[in-house]
Amino acid sequence: MRVCSLLSGGKDSNYALYRAVRDGHEVACIASVRPARSDSWMFHVPAVDLVALQARAMGLEDRHERIAVSGVKEREVEELARALEPLKRRYGFDALVVGGIASRYQERRFRLIAERLGVRLYSPQWGVDPEEYMRRLVAEGFRFTLVRIATMGLPCRLLGRILEGPLLEELLSLARRHGFHPALEGGEGETLVLWQPLYERGSLWLRGRPLRLSEFECELQVLEAGLTGEKGDGRVELVEPQGRGYSA
Repeated sequence: MRVCSLLSGGKDSNYALYRAVRDGHEVACIASVRPARSDSWMFHVPAVDLVALQARAMGLEDRHERIAVSGVKEREVEELARALEPLKRRYGFDALVVGGIASRYQERRFRLIAERLGVRLYSPQWGVDPEEYMRRLVAEGFRFTLVRIATMGLPCRLLGRILEGPLLEELLSLARRHGFHPALEGGEGETLVLWQPLYERGSLWLRGRPLRLSEFECELQVLEAGLTGEKGDGRVELVEPQGRGYSA
């Protein structure tokens, strides 16, 4: 299949694209969606502009399309569908790659978009066990970090940290204790992939400042970002946190 991959910068959309390539499909294009509102029901917002670096790391910068949507519930779905129609004519893809795990709201709407376009929906990790999935990401070489936290029980000190080993197990333990989704489906947390096996041209690095937004919300403000030129790397330099009452 020739696929168009919706890439947000986070772990799930990156893993779906990785699986598509590993399964022998050709990448016709990648599309990053930027909502105008931070409370989009469909789309990842934090650090989505860094998809451009991920595309460059994969050698796909000439096939990276940016799509702006309003972020308004339901309207943003129609806006995405309309934006994908000319891309289908231009690139001739026959499948849409998405990274959903458990959100039926998103899965239904992506499926409707795929049907409207006359293409298949490729969603390789739909319905997986979330704890097993998180460990699989690390085992398969993914390096990713939290760029936003929006749930009780997930400490802001995890922002900008590479989620692997003891830190990943801590996150999974906190999910069991506090009841949020272990893979952070539904906006409890948003991630950024710094390296994965398709990043043949290097890894992402960034400087960021943790910001406390509210009692249970914090976000990594990206100050600088680039590519290291090294594969299998990826790093985050944290600067002094700001925000009222910032703490772990």
